Amino acid sequence: MAKSQYRTKHYMEMLTFMESIPGQQMTVQEIYDTMKQRGSRIGMTTVYRQLERLVEAGEVNRYVLDSNGGALFEYIDRETNCHKPACFHCKCESCGRLIHLECDEISNLREHMLEHHGFSLDSVRTVFYGVCEECRKKIMKGTITSE
Repeated sequence: MAKSQYRTKHYMEMLTFMESIPGQQMTVQEIYDTMKQRGSRIGMTTVYRQLERLVEAGEVNRYVLDSNGGALFEYIDRETNCHKPACFHCKCESCGRLIHLECDEISNLREHMLEHHGFSLDSVRTVFYGVCEECRKKIMKGTITSE
């Protein structure tokens, strides 16, 4: 944990929920709706507040994908998920999925940018936009259209 936190009932409820969905990114509304479906009595304001605390504590990542939309939140699973400096992200413009990308070539790009251009990429906030493999297959079959 990044800094000392008083772990309230709502904090622990939110942490437990986020731990239950490893590898999934959700909006605040999706988190709230899913928690309600699971029987939680937590309020929307509390969801916002506790997510901020979890981000500050280093338990959850916040991904702001563009200026129009809200953020996505994801539990930082130390074993399998994104918490490494070399983890970048790809956002599918067709289905909206956020994909973790750990790739030596992208890591080389990061090093190149720093070494040759004096620019340090923030991997957590760097998002490549395009179409995921699953959606590309659907586009090729004609079951969805690309924009």
